[in-house]
Amino acid sequence: MRVPLSWLREYVDLPATETGRDVQAKLIEVGLEVETVEQLGAGLKGPLVVGKVLTIEELEGFKKPIRFCTVDVGTANGTGEPQEIVCGARNFAVGDKVVVVLPGAVLPGDFAIAARKTYGKTSHGMICSGGELGMGDDGSGGIIVLPPEHEAGTDAIELLELVDEVLDIAVTPDRGYALSMRGVARETAIAYGLPLRDPALLDVPAPNSFGYPVKIADPIGCDRFTARTVTGLQPGARSPIWLQRRLQKVGMRPISLAVDITNYVMMELGQPLHAYDRSRIQGAIGVRRAEQGEKLTTLDGAKRVLDAEDLVITDDRGPIGLAGVMGGANTEIADSETPAFDPTGTAAAEARGTTEVVIEAAHFDAISIARTARRHKLASEASKRFERGVDPQAAAAAAQRTVDLLVLLAGGSAEAGVTEVIAPTAPRTITMPADHPDRVAGVAYGRETVVRRLQQVGCDVYGQDALTVTVPSWRPDLAEPNDLAEEVIRLEGYENLPSTLPKPPAGRGLTERQRLHRRIGRALAGAGFVEALSYPFLGEAAFDQLQLAEDDPDRRVVKLANPLSDEEPALRTTLLPGLLAALRRNDGRGSHDLALFETGLVFHPRDELKVAVRLPVDRRPTDEEIASLTDALPVQPRHAAVVLAGAREQAGWWGKGRPADWADAVESARTIAAEAGVELIVDQGQYGPWHPGRCAELKVVVDGEIVTVGHAGELHPRAVKAFGVPARTCAMELDLDLLESARDGVVRAPRISTFPVATQDVALVVDATVPAAVVEYYLRGGAGELLESIRLFDVFEGEQIGEGKKSLAYALRFRAADRTLTVDEASAARDAAVARAAEATGAVLRGA
Repeated sequence: MRVPLSWLREYVDLPATETGRDVQAKLIEVGLEVETVEQLGAGLKGPLVVGKVLTIEELEGFKKPIRFCTVDVGTANGTGEPQEIVCGARNFAVGDKVVVVLPGAVLPGDFAIAARKTYGKTSHGMICSGGELGMGDDGSGGIIVLPPEHEAGTDAIELLELVDEVLDIAVTPDRGYALSMRGVARETAIAYGLPLRDPALLDVPAPNSFGYPVKIADPIGCDRFTARTVTGLQPGARSPIWLQRRLQKVGMRPISLAVDITNYVMMELGQPLHAYDRSRIQGAIGVRRAEQGEKLTTLDGAKRVLDAEDLVITDDRGPIGLAGVMGGANTEIADSETPAFDPTGTAAAEARGTTEVVIEAAHFDAISIARTARRHKLASEASKRFERGVDPQAAAAAAQRTVDLLVLLAGGSAEAGVTEVIAPTAPRTITMPADHPDRVAGVAYGRETVVRRLQQVGCDVYGQDALTVTVPSWRPDLAEPNDLAEEVIRLEGYENLPSTLPKPPAGRGLTERQRLHRRIGRALAGAGFVEALSYPFLGEAAFDQLQLAEDDPDRRVVKLANPLSDEEPALRTTLLPGLLAALRRNDGRGSHDLALFETGLVFHPRDELKVAVRLPVDRRPTDEEIASLTDALPVQPRHAAVVLAGAREQAGWWGKGRPADWADAVESARTIAAEAGVELIVDQGQYGPWHPGRCAELKVVVDGEIVTVGHAGELHPRAVKAFGVPARTCAMELDLDLLESARDGVVRAPRISTFPVATQDVALVVDATVPAAVVEYYLRGGAGELLESIRLFDVFEGEQIGEGKKSLAYALRFRAADRTLTVDEASAARDAAVARAAEATGAVLRGA
């Protein structure tokens, strides 16, 4: 919300010495986010005056049209003689009033003006456009043409209000009232302790039975609709300069008088309005939900297919506007130069101007408007306000203000008919202990301060120890005692809250789980991986790209009620889509040798949906309250994932290097497991995006059972193509929470013994389908505590072994910490290991 300081002073008598920076500081103190203060006209220096065009000579022989003009600038040039100026614009004629900057002046951007020879003539100054004066777009597409009543030589700096300060406020979703001059003025008055001149305090006639007919079919979507009619408008009437300049300062472009007035009142009071050309309305105005598939051409010229949840404004023909978002083209206001809308599209309608308008000032359901605006990707100034909350009581005043301005500026006459359709609603009240803000903030404000501050924001307050607070209509965000406490605290000053640092008990730092996650990150970084953090959102199309089965648990997602993007409305259940997107982005920017990793939460919905309890803020929640909140949240395990592409080892004088392959993905999982002190079982697998012949299933033992914790390997070519990543891209993902649950207490440091090692080699024949990792697991389990390490050093398949069989050769190292092992002890341990593997996998000693 852009707030011109000159406009703000109309509602609050600020001290004359107060600058925009001073007001910014005050508004920040009461909780508004004033991002910048723009200095309009900074560096501007006259003479800048009104001029009357006397003659225009077209200069020939140049690539673009050039005109040599004489302009009457009164006595501003010191001689009273016509000023000779060369100009390339063509949107003015002899007799027009324009803005002229004379030699010696300086325009914004430190642009000094001097007489100079150009196109064979000497130009003594310049005829100015709005952009050259820092005014913004006025819709003319050229230089400024002023109304004829302004005398030549008049100071244009003052006339055009070129010097001003504009506060740019970032309005948070809960403070929709600040999207108006009225709302910001109220906050300013509170901050300075000054009275407010409320622009909504107008004499409004009572509704009667002969106003324009309105039918509300959906009182929930539209609980208030005010209609007023103005006739006898002058089609050629233009918006006065002061009105145009105020719209430009708040960031809007002047269009036509009737439209400018509705925009002006919206910015002033915060109530969006719409003006209909009454001659183009057929029958009564209605408000209803759209029929599925209905069509409407909006003011931006787009033909839109409506949804059954869209709230629409209608007449006897059907929809004439998207309620609270944008009007329809078939009832658009037209000035004398605007062709009327031709619904057939066969011919341009005869140009004419609007002389009768119906003013709509309505209040619509915030959620409905927000969903419609997002569904049609059509954010407007009106929808921005409705979805944040508009004061329903301001509708009648806004309509009256619009009528008054149309009568004043367009020569219209207000009809006596006043339509006001209202769905009965009771004022919202909140009961709150008088000391509740004290307990929330830890500051003794006292009842008098609490009541005074709540009354300043517009609340009616009754009671002593228990306060009954009636919330003002313009504050829909005040819904419970904590909201009222926040109002008291912010107005008393957040900077006055005491600052108390917590005192943690000595000897406590990171938890073991936190230390493990940090170790994993350092280990992967040490192995050459770069951490890449991605957004935790995804679209369900990602599951098709990952080639997950229709019944895969990862397809069950938690959907957001208000997603940042309609294309990614769900919380992720896997880290891979985000990492692969980062890989694709970096590869597209020329980084082809990539090894990325991420550790983060994934989200799975619970089988039973629970409603979260609202935790108190004036005390520490109990353990039961925290537990109930946790039970209502999705299951959120932490995962780790890596992706690799390109060279894993660079080529150089030391050798040829090598590309990343599936073994590197598996090794990254071993690195993580080693940090957790867990023995990882690597088995052949087949899942989702991985190549079926190059996919490893990663397992651990949890409470005596083998549990899958993830997968690693090379991605399937179809997944590679779907994600747009380089060929032979490899990936790994595993569940860190499951991995952590496999830990057996504290990680033990490796044993260092001074006694010699005893090595025993065994070659076992098993079925070709039995994974070597499974055989290794059972060998390890049977060998006992004397086993120091085990390594697979040979795999053989051939006629000597038999069809469907393979030979696995392992080197087993045995060592005792307190003695030298005998041959019998080492052989006994080896035999026990072989016996355990034979029992579990059917393995037999080769040659036995």
